[in-house]
Amino acid sequence: MSKIAKCPIKIPDKVEINLDKEIIVISGKYGRLYLKKHSSVLIKKENKKLIFNSKFKKNWVMAGTMRALVNNMIIGVDKGFTKKLEINGVGYRAKINGRKINLMLGYSHILEYKLPKNILAETPSNTIIILKSADKQKLGKVAAEIRALRPIEPYKGRGIRYSQEKIRYKEVKKK
Repeated sequence: MSKIAKCPIKIPDKVEINLDKEIIVISGKYGRLYLKKHSSVLIKKENKKLIFNSKFKKNWVMAGTMRALVNNMIIGVDKGFTKKLEINGVGYRAKINGRKINLMLGYSHILEYKLPKNILAETPSNTIIILKSADKQKLGKVAAEIRALRPIEPYKGRGIRYSQEKIRYKEVKKK
């Protein structure tokens, strides 16, 4: 049995939750998020808490997954999520131009990455990109796509990396 599903979620004061038969709508300070509910999971709203249960004994795992997704949505609309990317390399830089990020990453041309809806970006310096969103899954996907434009190479450490990421450098081959 999933132990995560047995823990109720406390609902913050400024967050509204609407439970329909198939869709969960969570709205708050940073926007509104939707999630399609799994058919074998029961969700009850009692005393500013959400309680998750399963119709079948085998589907407790799905109840735990739904609880984790709903918890991330509640945190997202209440506080928001951020990802910080760092760019390392001579001449490598980023600049925001409307809903696009212009990246100079050592190629012969400038790369443009179009930001999807609900994702905000800022560049406090030329080598730092900060992404913000209420949707944790979308934010992680966008950060991974930007990072994939120039992954870190293991010899000198040039490329795009997450701020908390540790890099294992390789030693140069010797004769």
